[in-house]
Parts: sequence; structure tokens; C-alpha cells
Amino acid sequence: MSSAAKRSSKPVARTKHGADHSLTDQAYLQLEELIVTLQLEPGEIVSEAALSGQLRIGRTPIREALHRLARERLVNILPRRGIVVSEINVGAQLRLLEVRREIERLVARSAARRASDIERKQFVDLGKAFEAAARSDDATAFMRTDRAFNDLCLVAAHNEYAASTMTLMNSLSRRFWFIHYRQAADMPLAARLHAAVARAIAKADAKAAATASDKLLDYIEEFTRSTVETA
Repeated sequence: MSSAAKRSSKPVARTKHGADHSLTDQAYLQLEELIVTLQLEPGEIVSEAALSGQLRIGRTPIREALHRLARERLVNILPRRGIVVSEINVGAQLRLLEVRREIERLVARSAARRASDIERKQFVDLGKAFEAAARSDDATAFMRTDRAFNDLCLVAAHNEYAASTMTLMNSLSRRFWFIHYRQAADMPLAARLHAAVARAIAKADAKAAATASDKLLDYIEEFTRSTVETA
């Protein structure tokens, strides 16, 4: 299916908290979802003007969002050539997972120790949302819950250095998942593994959170390697 056929003429729906975001944040969230869900395909050339028209957001917020996406390696800004959605590479994804495993374990353990009561309630709710996505096998619900879960983990961990590092990896990981999950993934299992991390954090069990994080990364690495076999 072509990009034009897949892409809606309407803006991507904002998150339920979208009203609280700046225009640049709104532009980033919508562009990130377009890229992660392959509505903007790897290798596709895009322009500020076209994206501004599609999302109905001014060019300055679009430009700022694109620079943020470039830092996260979702787009490449090439002088005199334009803006290109980055390609996907299994080897690079495996190297990313080496770093992600260590940082995610730290983040899960720290969130379990430092989360506020309100944040723990949110982790309970996210655990339920993951379980619901597993039961319904709803990939879109899983992806959106995963983004909310990642964001909350970074807030609850109270470690700005870990947060900066994870922010550079989360979107790349979600996109890799989206492009391959139909062929190689067990989405309900992935959702349940995420739910286990959320529940451990909610219970303030740092050891269980770290163990659940490792189990999740074991599965993600297995899934990533399997994409080579199914390609």
C-alpha cells in the first residue's frame, strides 16, 4: 500500500493530555506517531510545508519538532536534499538493545523506589491497559499505552540522565516493533510483560521491577533476532 493511500488527510489524534502541550510538543507527538506507525515510511522525503499543512500546525513548531526527531534518529535532515525518514536496520536495533537493557533496568528499579502515590496509581492503570490490549490483541492500544508507560517511567525514576538516554531510544524501538510485529511478534505476550513491570513499580518492589524489565528485554531481543529469519 502506498504512503498516500495509508495516510489520513486528517491530523493524527492527540493524546488525551494534548491540550497541555505546546505547539512544538503537539507537532512532535503527531509526527512521531506518523513515523512510528509507518504512515511516513523509511526513506520517504518530507517537507516542512507539507507537514504543516497536513497537521494544521505552523512551520516553526514543525521545524522544531523535526530537529527533535533528528536527535532521536527518526529523520535525517540533509542540506539541499530535504528531510528523509530514517531507514530501519536490525544490527543497529540490536546494538540499541544492549544499551536499552541496562538503562531500562535502572529506570524500572528507580521508579519502583521513587514513584509518588499518584504515579503508582497511574502504573496500576497502565498495567490494566496493557492487559486489556493483550486480551483484545489491539496493537494500536498497545503502542499508545507503551508510550504513556515509557513517559511515566522516566518521570517516576527522577533521573534526568537516564531519561535523556531513554528518550533517544524509545521511538526507534516502537517503530521497529510496529514494522515487524505482524510477522514475528507475540503482541499479547509483550503487553503482559510490560504489565508485569508496571505492577512491580506500583508495588514499590525494586527487585521485581528489575527482574520484570530483564524478562521484557529478553523477549524484545528474541523478537528482534527473529525478524532476520522472517524477512
